Amino acid sequence: MKNFVVRAITGILFVAVVVTCFLDPRAMVLLFALVTGLTIWEFTGLVNEWESITVNRFICTVAGVYFFLAMAYFCSDVYGGSAKSVVFIPYLVTIVYLLVAELYAKQPDPVGNWAYTMLSQMYVALPFSLLNVLAFTATPDGRVMFNTVLPLSVFVCLWLNDTGAYCFGSLLGRHKLFPRVSPGKSWEGSIGGGLLVVAAAYAFGWFENAGGHAMLSEWQWAGLGLVVVVFGTWGDLVESLFKRTLGIKDSGNILPGHGGMLDRFDSSLLAIPAAVVYLYTLTLF
Repeated sequence: MKNFVVRAITGILFVAVVVTCFLDPRAMVLLFALVTGLTIWEFTGLVNEWESITVNRFICTVAGVYFFLAMAYFCSDVYGGSAKSVVFIPYLVTIVYLLVAELYAKQPDPVGNWAYTMLSQMYVALPFSLLNVLAFTATPDGRVMFNTVLPLSVFVCLWLNDTGAYCFGSLLGRHKLFPRVSPGKSWEGSIGGGLLVVAAAYAFGWFENAGGHAMLSEWQWAGLGLVVVVFGTWGDLVESLFKRTLGIKDSGNILPGHGGMLDRFDSSLLAIPAAVVYLYTLTLF
């Protein structure tokens, strides 16, 4: 009972902080820059516990945070022109340094160090940085506007999916979704959570279009919900496989009752890039 109360309080505070941050672009950038740094720090600490693996936690973390901030600047600065891409040069120099440094470090597994160094950037820094692509959108007249709805909708879909999957899974769950990686998940729960998200996304699109502020059609919103559900579930399973390989239950303990940052954001690490690809695909057809 005590653990349930702690988990509930942490969950409510977590949702409140995330929702509130999307009301202001500076709050969003600052919060998710912090989240990016904490998640990379946690990830690199876990892989460094493996025998023969030694990655530079500090530089990996600083590089990931810098990439997030650089992407925020790139996506939000309408006046910088083509010259604003220069902001990525320090990041590229850092990545080159992390590769070349292994030549002189004399570590037992330099290839493993390279792999996990790059994975910290591709698996954590890049997905979080793509939030800026959703948050800062260009208007037809060339201005950049802060978009609260698109990035927040990804998290709302993930939260609804978790809630629906838990409820449907508890009531109807019989067939395991992926027992080798996550024995607690069922097909019934996953399908139920997915249907809840698609229905909620369609309803939101209907109200949005009825109010004359249409960003997407009803079915496009439903499609976004489906994409987030599918890739969010895969994101959860990927992190479960990562933890199972390491032989750990939680990635950390920074969030009481919820584990670590990877535990809390695992679904979004695949859902955010998938949402970006989906929305860009809509503009092609």
